Amino acid sequence: MRLISCLLPILVGSVAIACQDPPAEAVDRTVPRQAIRDTTDPPPVRQYTVEHRSGPIVVDGDLEDTAWQSAPWTEAFLGIEGEQQPTPRLGTRVRMLWDDEFWYLAVELEEPDLWATIQARDSVIFLDNDFEWFVDPDGDTHRYFEFEINALGTEWDLFLPKPYRDGGQADNGWNIAGLRAAVRIHGTLNDPGDRDRGWTIEMAVPWAAFADSGHTRVPPMAGDSWRLNFSRVQWDLDVVDGGYRKRIDSTSGKPRAEHNWVWSPQGEINMHMPEMWGAMIFLDAADSGSAVLPPAPRGASVHWALRRVYYAQRSFHRLHHRWASRFEELGLTGLPAGLELRLTPDGYHASMPGPTGVRAIRADGLLWTP
Repeated sequence: MRLISCLLPILVGSVAIACQDPPAEAVDRTVPRQAIRDTTDPPPVRQYTVEHRSGPIVVDGDLEDTAWQSAPWTEAFLGIEGEQQPTPRLGTRVRMLWDDEFWYLAVELEEPDLWATIQARDSVIFLDNDFEWFVDPDGDTHRYFEFEINALGTEWDLFLPKPYRDGGQADNGWNIAGLRAAVRIHGTLNDPGDRDRGWTIEMAVPWAAFADSGHTRVPPMAGDSWRLNFSRVQWDLDVVDGGYRKRIDSTSGKPRAEHNWVWSPQGEINMHMPEMWGAMIFLDAADSGSAVLPPAPRGASVHWALRRVYYAQRSFHRLHHRWASRFEELGLTGLPAGLELRLTPDGYHASMPGPTGVRAIRADGLLWTP
């Protein structure tokens, strides 16, 4: 969980991440870059069809289990901003399966220098090299889940009522009861004297963890689509006194910025833009094992039009300290017919009819049905 443009101070365990509001003219890195926001068609996101299986999987970090052989690998991870960034130098990919009790993940990470130091649960794991997943079951960009793990198997699970940019604060008291997770090291950890192959992770995440006090129907049904993304944080390392140390930037004298590699590009160095995540579509048992193409997300064009209004309103408010009451003030082009905007006591509502009924967005970014 990285806060590249922090909006508020956050206290996580014993680690305080202090944030300052950026100047009005600064680039807003809590939204995708301008070239993406200017497009009238929704940006493409990666999709994965999750096969249904019967019977449990032994979670031991060994991905050679026959249960995984029918599950396809995701595409290789990209730089977080997209194809404009260099291709990651190390490969990362994921397999997924599901049954009526668990969501299963198999993760493969290439790594010639295996390194991890953090051992306390619910610490800021991304200060090590790590793997992360983010899940938003209903795709409204609020009430989503995050999980991080390092090569020692140290875990951090947290719940976000809404993104940090919209005033959300992480709930570190949320724990995945019944989680089964295993890490397997292919090499030697924290030993610069050899070259390693990497590490693998296997997980069984109970659907009950996502119930969210009844907000989410669990387990999902065949045909359901959940928004999700995967992230890998990778630090440049040097060997110092027989051990690993983060590479120091010669100009600042501080550790060089980490690499952020993801499954579905975010368009900015910020994982907490759930509207940019990919999607997993759940297959039923009859379809599992066959070539099934993911359906196009319903209402994607409507949702993107509303999200463009949200982005423009954020920029307008930063400059003028008020919300725009007319689309003309926002300078947007290519808006579809039927889009409406009105001010409310707590900000604004923009709404538009779509294939699933009227959809709306409000000042805190919630996508909802009025």
